[in-house]
Amino acid sequence: MAALNEKPVRLLMHDMISSMGILPGQSFTREQAVQWFAEHYPNVKPGTVAAHLIRLSTNAQTRLQYSARADGSDDKFFKIDSSHFRLYEPGRDPTPISVLSPIIEEPFPETSHGSDEFAYEHDLRDYLAKNLHIIEPSLKLYNDEGITGVEFPVGGRFIDILAIDQTGNYVVIELKVSKGYDRVVGQILRYISWIKRNHAEPGQNVRGIIIAKQISEDLRLACSETPSIDLYEYALSVSVQPVLRLDQ
Repeated sequence: MAALNEKPVRLLMHDMISSMGILPGQSFTREQAVQWFAEHYPNVKPGTVAAHLIRLSTNAQTRLQYSARADGSDDKFFKIDSSHFRLYEPGRDPTPISVLSPIIEEPFPETSHGSDEFAYEHDLRDYLAKNLHIIEPSLKLYNDEGITGVEFPVGGRFIDILAIDQTGNYVVIELKVSKGYDRVVGQILRYISWIKRNHAEPGQNVRGIIIAKQISEDLRLACSETPSIDLYEYALSVSVQPVLRLDQ
């Protein structure tokens, strides 16, 4: 078995293509990729494999969160659906998504247009990902080989933010731009369990945080018996100051 640090995971993906004999037009699954790494590089976690599949998929918008290289060296796959991929075929497939690609933004379904709310859920996500200290002073964004905790893949779905706390434990953060309802509890518990089983080291704890403009009473009640989940409400604050005009 080759040493884990022989190559970065993004390059080990190239070895996987050759080893698995993947040909143009032939699809493969995320689980097949996870299994290949389990056999050849068992220290590479399933979440890391899933994230690199997204990073190397030319049509996955989330690849922008994972620092896909602009030189084209990361343009290897085309994402068919949440769990199936094939090789990227230049000329047949659309131009790879990059930082230069236009982004069409649509309001998140729960969004209202009140002035005290973020217009889009990803606006709230991106702001908090850069300012995790306002949640907890020592909270840091997960980062490994260019794969960040923003939109971290978990079994075909995505965690809004995956962070690391001051004790080295994982923190799963789910966001709602308006009101947080009790159904989000099942969602975040699923993500917590996935990280525990597929990404955390033995003895490494995982907890959750739900952040919304307003926490419903049903959500408060649902979490009252779940000590591993904390609830937060966000509030925006805007201040203005007069500027001295040139004629004054």
